[in-house]
Amino acid sequence: MSVQLMIQSTPNPNALKFVVNKPVKAEGNWTYKSATECADNPLAAAIFTVDPHIREVYFFDNYVTVTQDGEANWDQLEEKIQATILDKIGEHDPNFHTPEPQEKAAWVGGDSPEMVQIGEILDQTVRPALQMDGGDLQLIEYKDNILRVVYQGACGSCPSSSAGTLKAIENILRDQFNPDIVVESV
Repeated sequence: MSVQLMIQSTPNPNALKFVVNKPVKAEGNWTYKSATECADNPLAAAIFTVDPHIREVYFFDNYVTVTQDGEANWDQLEEKIQATILDKIGEHDPNFHTPEPQEKAAWVGGDSPEMVQIGEILDQTVRPALQMDGGDLQLIEYKDNILRVVYQGACGSCPSSSAGTLKAIENILRDQFNPDIVVESV
């Protein structure tokens, strides 16, 4: 089967989503913030070498979201990224090694009943939309009615994630979980 690649814009003007017709991450998701983190993922390392303005490479399901610092020209950059992905995807292992699942590594609350319930609500309401836009949400901590989250992929530096999306998440959780919850991005 030949590899096909489609480029999709995201709500974040500094991120593009590169969708391929094969898996890039078999389970979960993973974010790289620099080339030095990519020892077990040659595809991610190669994407970082395309341009010094690349700030993040995010893997989920069958797409890679690339975020730049806003200084590069997307018209030139996307062709280079596309060529790199097409060149390296044949040898890419979607089961690449990750130290520990990022989405649970930082949970202060671990698998507390509250965090599990919040995760289930977000899985049903928010995460599908974020993933369609090339990103996701990591739960960090729930303590004293405050939920701390980190945006991933395209959502990490998106202007709308810091206000509109965060407020929408808070409203959903106030309706379905706790009317006094406050959601903060860290």
